[in-house]
Parts: sequence; C-alpha cells; structure tokens
Amino acid sequence: MMQGNLYSMRETFGRLLAELGETEKDLIVITADVGDSTRAMYFREKFKDRYFNVGISEQDMVNFAAGLAAVGKKPAIVNFAMFLMRAWEQIRNSIARMNLDVKMFVTHAGYSDHGDGSSHQALEDITLMRVLPNMKVIVPADPKDIERSLPVIIKERGPIYYRMGRDYSPPITVGQEYDFKIGKAYVIKEGSDLVIMGAGVVLWDALKAAEELEKMGISTAVINLFSIKPIDEDTIEYYARKTGRVITIEEHSIYGGIGSAVAEVLAKRYPVPMRFIGATTFGRSARSQRDLLDYYNINYKSIIREAIDLVK
Repeated sequence: MMQGNLYSMRETFGRLLAELGETEKDLIVITADVGDSTRAMYFREKFKDRYFNVGISEQDMVNFAAGLAAVGKKPAIVNFAMFLMRAWEQIRNSIARMNLDVKMFVTHAGYSDHGDGSSHQALEDITLMRVLPNMKVIVPADPKDIERSLPVIIKERGPIYYRMGRDYSPPITVGQEYDFKIGKAYVIKEGSDLVIMGAGVVLWDALKAAEELEKMGISTAVINLFSIKPIDEDTIEYYARKTGRVITIEEHSIYGGIGSAVAEVLAKRYPVPMRFIGATTFGRSARSQRDLLDYYNINYKSIIREAIDLVK
C-alpha cells in the first residue's frame, strides 16, 4: 500500500472492503468494468457470488444498486468518480429521492487520473453530489482516514458518496487520534491567527503551509473537513471566531465545492474574510498528480501567499 513515502488510497480501500465483506453478509459490490483499476477486485476474489460487473453501463449500475437496496441488500457501487457522474440523473431519482441505502465509493477523483487528462478528472463531483437531498458526502484525507471511516460508512443507513484518489497520498493523519463520525470535522493542527480548512490529499499542503507560516509568526490552524455533508458547522464557526481569517483548499472546483460549503456556513453564522484555493478550469494530462496540483497552484505556496495577504 505504500510507495516510497506515499500511500495508495484505492489499494487501502479495496483490501479493507474485502475484509468487511466477511462480516457484512448483505454487502454486494457492483462495478462498471473498472474492478481492477478501483481495486474492487479484492472483493471479487473473496466473494464471487456477491460481485457484479455490469460493463460500461453506469446508469444501469445505479438502477441495479437501487433495486438491491429496495429489497434489503447493502449495495456498494465502486467506480471512477468521473464515470459515475454519467449516471447523475439515476443517482438523483433512483437513490437520493428514495433515500435508499446505496454506498457510492469512487476512486481516481480530482487530478489523480493524471495521465488520462481532463475527460477522466472529476473536479465537479462534490458540487453535484452535495446538492442532492439525503446524500452524504465524505472525503478521507489519506489511507488512515479510510481505515477510520469505512467500517462506519458501511453500517450507516442511506445514500453516501465517498470520494478517494488513486495512488498519490502523503501520510497526513498518521499519528492523529480521532474516531470518525459523520458530520464531524477534525483539528489536525491548532492555531490562532488563521485557519486553513479542506479535505483530501491537499491537506498535506495545508500542513506544510502552516509550518512555514509559523516561522513567519502566523499561528495557523488546520481543519480536516472529512464530512462535507453533513458539515460540522460548530467547528467551522468556532475557528472563524477564533482566528478571524479562513482559507479553504480543495482538489476540486471552487464553484460549489468545499469552499462554497464553508462560506455558506459562515455567511449565516459568522462572516469573516476568506480565500478559496482550488480548480477554476478543466485539468490536463501530466506525469503526476503532484505536477497538476503545482501547475494549477493548488499547493502550499498559494496558501502562504493568500495567508500573508489576509493577515496584512
């Protein structure tokens, strides 16, 4: 699961999902011809009778999952984030509208499918999913967060969109001690002058920026917004009041994404100056996910620039 000093999100997820299949007897995994790429194959190897590949047919996959949930099974859709968006209408009408117990586990989100370019890079999916009534949206920061949350997610009732990358995952929350709860944010660094809020692998940049800002005398908190919907309004308000300045960072569009979710909370609770770091256009092909994060200025250097401007 570890490559040098990096970890694989999909590898951790796939192996743990197969382990959970031992005790969750009603768990059924459905893919659309991406079982190997998403590592759902580990579940297939253990439970062939509870694994279905519907082919490149995402809309059918969603409706099939809805039917299984309607008769009391626990279907888990496992797919690329971008490909699942082809079935947004079916997710809306067949799953969210009926509040069915379907889990949607997506890999290759954000820029993580760096080699295949913009057609495969989901930068709008959080927006599309959090707008749906009944839908919960969860974004783990690293494989340790997957280990914390996946057993909880499987047992939770109702539709959940669970967003992961591919193989680029620095160790962000290793050594942190917290139990995952839906609707809860986690403080991974304390600070009093500024707070950085975000989710996913870019929290590595948040921590790196906070470390550099401390050297400049700017005390910086970092919040892991693990649960995007429902979101932890109390923690967001507390740190906005404590620091008076908020920066959000996400491997996703700034339009309707995590920054927007934070701004919605603070607009009604405690408005403060904010800066938003994230995508503003489509992606492109590159040699690595990190190259793309740097190319689009979704990195610690951008956070530092915005932080200095905010403090001034």
